[in-house]
Amino acid sequence: MSVYKDEKTNTWRSIYRYTDWNGERKQTQKRGFKTKREALAWEREQLVKKGNDLDMTFASFFECYTEDIQCRLKENTWKTKEHIVRTKLLPYFGKLRMCDITAQQIIKWQNTLIEEKDENGKAFSPVYLRTINSALSAIFNHAEKYYGLRDNPCRKAGCMGKKKNREMLFWTKEEYLKFAEAIMDKPVSYYAFEMLYWTGIREGELLALTPADFDFDKRTVTISKSYQRIDTRDVITTPKTEKSNRVIQMPKFLCEEMQDYFGMLYAFGENDRVFPFSKSYLSREMDRGSKEAGVKRIRIHDLRHSHVSLLIDMGFSAIAIADRVGHESIDITYNYAHLFPSKQAEMADKLDMERN
Repeated sequence: MSVYKDEKTNTWRSIYRYTDWNGERKQTQKRGFKTKREALAWEREQLVKKGNDLDMTFASFFECYTEDIQCRLKENTWKTKEHIVRTKLLPYFGKLRMCDITAQQIIKWQNTLIEEKDENGKAFSPVYLRTINSALSAIFNHAEKYYGLRDNPCRKAGCMGKKKNREMLFWTKEEYLKFAEAIMDKPVSYYAFEMLYWTGIREGELLALTPADFDFDKRTVTISKSYQRIDTRDVITTPKTEKSNRVIQMPKFLCEEMQDYFGMLYAFGENDRVFPFSKSYLSREMDRGSKEAGVKRIRIHDLRHSHVSLLIDMGFSAIAIADRVGHESIDITYNYAHLFPSKQAEMADKLDMERN
């Protein structure tokens, strides 16, 4: 037994020794238990966890899941997942044994979240509810695939929420031009929003741009990285998906505008960020410009929707648009289908001709 009492503090300490996957002897310990029973319970939990026994608690399995998954995800992606687990999953499932969690318990948890309100008295959005549910299901899928869990109880319980909001907000070209005129008093803001609207790049892709990414002779900008602010640190990562790595052709006027902007920059290196500010700055400027222009407030990401809707209105195909914005063509077709001109009448006319 590796449980000892510290007479000075009148608390208990537990030491757990084990052999890691390299065959090396290791030990871990925890202090400050009020009773011997608590110290022994912690030691038993470590033994269960190291033996990959799903009699362990959900909280202990999440530690295993973290060891397996964290290094495979981008830092910002993991931070988001970890926050959801810590605030929405562990308070409910943390002390339950993995092998004992049932579909009925998951349904009750789902109902609790559906009825829950945030600090402003608003219910969680259907999209956020689906994200939380997916985080739980991913953990059980991992347990099923690699640790011998018989079934994923989330499958039996079913999903909550939905994948996408019903309404897709975007600006028409006229609305954007009103907004652009309102923020023209701050050149750095104006040129940033010009890039977002006329190229359809993502916010993180914009903020990661450097002078080296621009080729004004060829009128192109290369998208190969993304910017995130994580725990007061500026972090540059790869783009969201493999298809997000792309070279975008810029219209002539935008090339000229960016050349004008570069002329305003002082002592800038080829690998310095062209727009050296955070996403919160863009959000504040969106608030200011929308109010002054008298146009509806949309999200920064909705400028990407606005660019796609503009290209659809100009008559470009889903395949051509997908190549420009770094999507799969099927995603463009599915998500923006309501914006494409209807072909139903044309189909009916051609069927008439076939019949006759």
